[in-house]
Amino acid sequence: MSSPSLYPLNFQPIFKEKIWGGEKIRTILKKEFSPLDNCGETWELSGVQGNISVVKNGPLKGKPLTDLIHVYQEDLLGDHVWEKFGTDFPLLVKFIDANQDLSIQVHPNEELAQKRHHSHGKTEMWYIFQADEDASLIAGFNQQLDRESYQKYFEEGRLLDILNRESVSAGDVFFLPAGRVHTIGKGLLLAEIQQTSDITYRIYDFDRKDADGNRRELHVEQALDAIDYDYYEEYKTPYEPKINESVELVKSPYFSTFRLEARKTIVRDYSHLKSFVILVCVGGEAQGWIEGAGKPFDMKLGDVYLIPAALPGFRLKPRQSCTLLEAWVPA
Repeated sequence: MSSPSLYPLNFQPIFKEKIWGGEKIRTILKKEFSPLDNCGETWELSGVQGNISVVKNGPLKGKPLTDLIHVYQEDLLGDHVWEKFGTDFPLLVKFIDANQDLSIQVHPNEELAQKRHHSHGKTEMWYIFQADEDASLIAGFNQQLDRESYQKYFEEGRLLDILNRESVSAGDVFFLPAGRVHTIGKGLLLAEIQQTSDITYRIYDFDRKDADGNRRELHVEQALDAIDYDYYEEYKTPYEPKINESVELVKSPYFSTFRLEARKTIVRDYSHLKSFVILVCVGGEAQGWIEGAGKPFDMKLGDVYLIPAALPGFRLKPRQSCTLLEAWVPA
């Protein structure tokens, strides 16, 4: 029996309870009902073991992402992605609602993650699409440090004195290479695109306790080898928004991300990429379709679609306007 033809794939969200979570996943993103009191995250596209995304739409509905990769291989992933990663899907897409500050944390790079966890590292990016008044976040340090000077500040209880805090507005972008100390501040709703990894070293958690009165585990010693102690002049990613044109946000070895704000019908040709493309709707609504790949599909705020590598150009027709993030694995 032959397999169904590929088409733009949408997946069931995986809801995550978090001590710092809130209600925006439901009230702003309009995700279907979640039984969680504090839904801090939805994993929209995941190949993480134990959290494998399941198709929500079309003839392949109910199929896990891992099954699709085994069946369709490079037709789904793209030639160079299949060659490099095989059956491991290399990217993870989340929405995060911070009703409180997240812990101050850091992620290991590729080398350290492989050595310690037999895993990929965790480089990530954030796109802010809703921010409460006076919302902020932490990314990197506000001065040049080394391991010894960092430890001195930490041991004296002065960690917050050396962290770089940024005010945040909707549309802001932050690129967080592995090793950069960071936290998402309260009042932020964002899209996160990252390497497929769930390794976090928690450095400080504001002395919070869970419902049972327990503090969450910290990884202070493990973090020391992972941290990038350098100071950088700019932590927020600068870009110039353009209408009806795709604008580069992030270019890294692990993923490239562009922002596309459409106010008229746009045609995008992804055939040269040799990679799948992920579309994340971060504003407005649109109808999308691909020649020979079934019926048009609707996109609204909070929708995420996986465009298989074998499909031809994508056509987007906005309803007034629509803003998408486009992400793929660069050759």
